[in-house]
Amino acid sequence: MTATAAADHDVDPIDELRDLLEVGSDAQLRTFLDGIQHGSDLADLLEQLDDDDRVRVLQLLAPDDPALAADALAEMEPDEHPEDSLAALDPAQIAAVVAELSDDDAADMIGEMEPADRDRVLAALPQQDAGDIRDLMAYDEESAGGIMTAELVTLRVNQTAAQAIDEVRRQAHEMDEFYGIVFVVDEREVLQGTVSLRALVTADPSTAVRELVQDPIAVVLPETDQEEVGRVVSKYNLTIIPVVDGGGRLLGGVTFDDVIDIIEAESTEDLFKFVSVSAEEEVRGGWRDAVRLRLPWLFINLLTAFAAASVVYLFEDTVSKVSLLAVCMPVIAGMGGNAGTQALAVTVRRLALSSERSGTPWNVVGKELLVGATNGLATGLAASGAAFLLCLATDTNPLLAAVVLMAMLLNLTVGGFAGAFVPTVLERMGVDPAVASSIFVTTFTDMCGFFLLLGLASRLLL
Repeated sequence: MTATAAADHDVDPIDELRDLLEVGSDAQLRTFLDGIQHGSDLADLLEQLDDDDRVRVLQLLAPDDPALAADALAEMEPDEHPEDSLAALDPAQIAAVVAELSDDDAADMIGEMEPADRDRVLAALPQQDAGDIRDLMAYDEESAGGIMTAELVTLRVNQTAAQAIDEVRRQAHEMDEFYGIVFVVDEREVLQGTVSLRALVTADPSTAVRELVQDPIAVVLPETDQEEVGRVVSKYNLTIIPVVDGGGRLLGGVTFDDVIDIIEAESTEDLFKFVSVSAEEEVRGGWRDAVRLRLPWLFINLLTAFAAASVVYLFEDTVSKVSLLAVCMPVIAGMGGNAGTQALAVTVRRLALSSERSGTPWNVVGKELLVGATNGLATGLAASGAAFLLCLATDTNPLLAAVVLMAMLLNLTVGGFAGAFVPTVLERMGVDPAVASSIFVTTFTDMCGFFLLLGLASRLLL
């Protein structure tokens, strides 16, 4: 019975699993696990169990179905710490599960363990496997080397097509995943390019592989940041991208499924930064950690809010004499802030794309300036119409409508300019624009909005 089948029978799989763990026998539990066909389904269930129950499930799977156990651990969210569950198994079970993990997943998982657990797990593995994992763990975990797999199908340039087909069959049989990409190296392991399976099958059996090689579309170095790897793979629609050292030696490859995880992780990190939430905060973390990581940013925002409020204090007499200004202030400031946020989001996204970094970022500032002015004129006309009606209803000087129009126009122009200018300058200064831009932009638009509205009112209405 799969998780889907259980749902069709109005039985929640996690409830059934918890019942079996509590009162069921190992045989009944094993029968339930036999019905789970995909590691991601089991991962969803494991994430809802406590640590002891997770280990019990893995202990049952490791002897008979280590592939499912490995898939489930690889699919679990990192903040659920699957490495702890792996470390809790006995040496034979660890070896069986790790053997089914791709080497990059194994390196990531073992690298997250405490040193004592890491040594114990590596000691349980065959010497060759442990050595390969140690090599991968030596790279920064957010670099191409840290996410690459060494499990590649490689051929020598001096092999014939017939020999190459036999070699591909042999190597692919030993791999967990084969993406159909065959790399060609020389006698020094220097990457020469790739060869398609179609070319090998259709070529004369005596044809040398070197005659069939195509230059690689793109390569990356092991120290290349994972986000840059994701951009390259996305740009060229690659299934796997080779990782080479400075001398061109083939070290491994980064596969598209890892790139999907990278894009998700980087997007989450950028989103957290954009709203001034630390990327360290786990989605399922406790409230104390959330408070610890968010409160400093809120104090910074509090200081900038006082700075904006000080502008209002300077025009205290104006507000007291024209009470409708109190109604208009949050409208002008809020609209400017929204315009700034829109421009900021677009600009940060542009800066995140490598192709834009070599372009003309100042053209983006000009574009957002024009967009802000146009939107400011449109929304200013609407807001001034509403302000005019309020003036008539409250016997207030109708020139307030003109003040609202000018303040709205100018503040949305300021918002568009600031939303593009601030992150561009920060990026040029080497500061992550996703982290710091929003505070500067919202403070700037609030202060300008209040100053424009109240300053114009002081000149025209009093």
